Amino acid sequence: MIIGSISENNSIEKRISITPEIAKKYINLGFEVQLTKEYGNHLGFKKLDFEEVGTKIIDDEKKIIENSDILIQMGLLNNDILSLLKSKQTYIGVLDVYENKTKLLELSKKQINFFSLELLPRITRAQSMDILSSQANLAGYKAVIETFSVFEKAIPMMMTAAGTIPAAKVLVVGAGVAGLQAIATAKRMGAIVFATDVRVASKEQVESLGGKFLSVEGFENLETEGGYAKETTEEFKKKQEELLTETLKKIDIVICTALIPGKKAPLIIKENMIDNMKSGSIIYDLASVQGGNSAFSEVDKIIIKNGVKIMGERNILNKLPSSSSNLYAKNMFNFVNNLYDKENNKININLEDEIISKTIIK
Repeated sequence: MIIGSISENNSIEKRISITPEIAKKYINLGFEVQLTKEYGNHLGFKKLDFEEVGTKIIDDEKKIIENSDILIQMGLLNNDILSLLKSKQTYIGVLDVYENKTKLLELSKKQINFFSLELLPRITRAQSMDILSSQANLAGYKAVIETFSVFEKAIPMMMTAAGTIPAAKVLVVGAGVAGLQAIATAKRMGAIVFATDVRVASKEQVESLGGKFLSVEGFENLETEGGYAKETTEEFKKKQEELLTETLKKIDIVICTALIPGKKAPLIIKENMIDNMKSGSIIYDLASVQGGNSAFSEVDKIIIKNGVKIMGERNILNKLPSSSSNLYAKNMFNFVNNLYDKENNKININLEDEIISKTIIK
């Protein structure tokens, strides 16, 4: 069987789906791997790096699409490429199912198997395939680094003969994978860290990293069985708003990471809250692509309101493409390994396997 991947549009997506290390693993599993000749060049991988592990380099990317039994990408390719797909092929990526639902259902009628890994169930067996966790972990880290780089004060407390510089105060909104990594990173760099989340279970995790958990008293745990945040009630939102309004008056940096899968990001930092923040403060909104957790948040722009900078990027992982590609490629390999029937050399779509049934588009 042939596994293929073609280069993404590097102006939008710098990550790749197959590294030389992972290409070798696919080949050892019994696959032939086909890639374009420029694949991974922008990350420092050379054509020879792939050829040395047995990868077949093809000049024409359309041939790779036509040849591949399994096509592995970051997201959905453009319509011209998708039109080349044929029956019985398998396409795996992060396909933004809620945004591309109509297109995917139409393509599925051609009997193409689409798997979207953002739909993976949060079960122990799926952890090695969990692209949301591996990528969010890096995003949380990088959001802190980006924010600290433009903050115009020192982060840790510094005691000098000339006086003491107080430590920066950081608030992390949402204590999922990205939020927890943001807490850990900010704490390591000497900040005083606060965090808030609708899931009561996250309190212990926040405190284990040295953060102070801000909770709305008297409310039940707002968490789904799958471990994601639920939508909150109006009463909860009102109480949370009161808590945040007071907290934000003393905060220097806010990292927003709160998302509900498949839905618009909840608006948590309101306009009136920003009005009360200190001039020179920064909000970094990792949820900006899905509408943003903060008022005024815009993708790929820095908006300044009342002296407060509000930042958001379409794809922060384009600033960590090597690390994020390494993890993504490993996640993909583990998913394919679970899907592949080596004995019969075929893809085994076993819908009794929760990993497969939850991720296939049908």
